[in-house]
Amino acid sequence: MSGAGRFEAHDEPDKPDEWEQWEDSEGTGANEAYGDPGAADADRDGAGGADSGGGGGGDRPGGEGDGPGHGRRPRIPMPRVSVEDTGRPLPEPTEPAATAPVPLELPHDVLRALLGAWALAACSAAETAAVEEHLGTCGACADEALRLREAVGLLHQSESLDLDPALRTRVLESCLERRPPSIPVPGWAAPYDAEAARLDALLQDIGDSEWHAPVRLRWFAADAATSRRTTVAGVIAHLLSVDGLVAVALGLDDPLAEAVEGSGDIPVGPAARTEAYWRASHFPPNRSVRAPWREQTHHLVRTVSFTGGGAGRRTVSYGDFELPLQDALLDRAFECWVHAEDIADAVDYPYEPPAPRHLNRMIDLAARMLPKVLAVRRRTGLSAPGRTPHLAVAGAPGRSLRLEIEGLGGGEWLIPLDSPAAVGSADHEVAHIALDGVEFCRLAAGHVSPQEAAAGQVGDREAIRDVLFAAASLSRM
Repeated sequence: MSGAGRFEAHDEPDKPDEWEQWEDSEGTGANEAYGDPGAADADRDGAGGADSGGGGGGDRPGGEGDGPGHGRRPRIPMPRVSVEDTGRPLPEPTEPAATAPVPLELPHDVLRALLGAWALAACSAAETAAVEEHLGTCGACADEALRLREAVGLLHQSESLDLDPALRTRVLESCLERRPPSIPVPGWAAPYDAEAARLDALLQDIGDSEWHAPVRLRWFAADAATSRRTTVAGVIAHLLSVDGLVAVALGLDDPLAEAVEGSGDIPVGPAARTEAYWRASHFPPNRSVRAPWREQTHHLVRTVSFTGGGAGRRTVSYGDFELPLQDALLDRAFECWVHAEDIADAVDYPYEPPAPRHLNRMIDLAARMLPKVLAVRRRTGLSAPGRTPHLAVAGAPGRSLRLEIEGLGGGEWLIPLDSPAAVGSADHEVAHIALDGVEFCRLAAGHVSPQEAAAGQVGDREAIRDVLFAAASLSRM
């Protein structure tokens, strides 16, 4: 058997007809031999075996002297012929026949016991078929199954994972009703206590890297928007520094004293104190500032609680002006909320406004401060007296603007326009402004421009403008 004759049948491209004729005569024999070696051996033995005569040409189909139908099959079987290569249509795929579950023959008591699992879709197919067949004939079980299905729907009710912002207040109120505190927190200190706790909860949730997220503090100065760039930690340092004014008024340690030790006098104004604290820090503030700020808030609330009503008569100096302690803590609660929103925006954290009763007190403080701010603006030339000023003696009614606050913390306030000592009067009302409660607070914080704040305004345009700009002037760093 020559090598040339061995590979000629496989590699010779000029004999396609001879191969087709061999495949037609042999049928699927080559494939059968490839798939079953025993069958191929038996076939070769029946034809005379590998050692029978016929020469080398008999070892390959189409060899010399052998017809395509008389030669022995090749010892190396050919690859199987795929159906796709024949050009014939492919057979249709057969799907297994769906067999319906055969209901089980179960007694009534067992079927009734399966109703709970059926309502939860925890039965097997056969059990489900048995229960559903039974429900068509037993009215009592059908009613029970309906009640169970409705109960399952209540178990899977979708709810938000975010906690209700009023949850903390409700829990505390419920606890205090059951067991009143021996030393209660004064009502006028409750807004500061609540806002400090909410901000502390926000700080607890953020990561180390987010303490260095950029924050831009915004306020109005000389009727122009002003801003200062800092970080989340810088904002907490700012709150720590300004809250120190209240701490000093209560006889507590000033947090700025240790920070600026040996560098001169301690500033009095909020902005100056903050800048001094930032300059005195050897490194940019980080999350370590949270602990002293939180401890100071606890000391403030604890001190006013132990002092009682007498502490509320003290005053807190802000440098250019003073506030009673009660109003100062309310002012600090407002600043705590405003800067908490600044931090929440910087770290993409959801943050809700204060409780309505606390928000109402913050709005009331701003409304009570507006007449004094209007007087200061007139003295500095930022606003002019009205065309028809109604100067009145202290305690007498004067020209007024009605401030209507809608939504959370809503209410109405009559703002005297010509003198801080005058009393707002509906009989002397010359203008009316309507704003949303949260929007008014953002105006007072310097986060909204006066031109964009009022939702509705009627009356003296000059008076309306003066009040809106005076509200924006309440903001500070």
